[in-house]
Amino acid sequence: MTSPSLEAPSVRAFLSLGSNLGDRHAHLRRAVDQLRAGSTPVVTAVSRLYETDPVGGPDAQGPFLNLVVELAVPAPVDPYRLLEQCHRLEAAAGRVRTVRWGPRTLDVDVIWIDGVTLDDPDLTVPHPRWRERAFVLAPLAELAPELVSPRDLNSAGGDVEVVGMV
Repeated sequence: MTSPSLEAPSVRAFLSLGSNLGDRHAHLRRAVDQLRAGSTPVVTAVSRLYETDPVGGPDAQGPFLNLVVELAVPAPVDPYRLLEQCHRLEAAAGRVRTVRWGPRTLDVDVIWIDGVTLDDPDLTVPHPRWRERAFVLAPLAELAPELVSPRDLNSAGGDVEVVGMV
């Protein structure tokens, strides 16, 4: 006979992090460290680091470094609280929003939350373009291969190359 778990139930959530300004690696490492330092949600996995060409936005942007972080979010999930955490990470990295899809020190997007579907002006889950972007799908496939079909990965826009770990 097994004893019941005393841990609160949690739900998987995935965040995509990217940077193409300044010390890209340091911005990502600091954001992951900040996520790990918080008590909730708990970081359960971090993908490898990928270098990618920018997708969309103005011309002449430098390449991005991207990764995906898996979190264990306490149930019931408040997606807006997760979005607030994303915005805090971006602000801590000095993110300034001037041009849509323009260069940035840090971009953090909520990509997926198990069991959550949401579509409003502030937040859409799953992310509306997650299946179109190789810089999301390649690292996500490392952490949750059941969410990424080979067809999606092959047809997604942008080239990706593994360049290390955070």
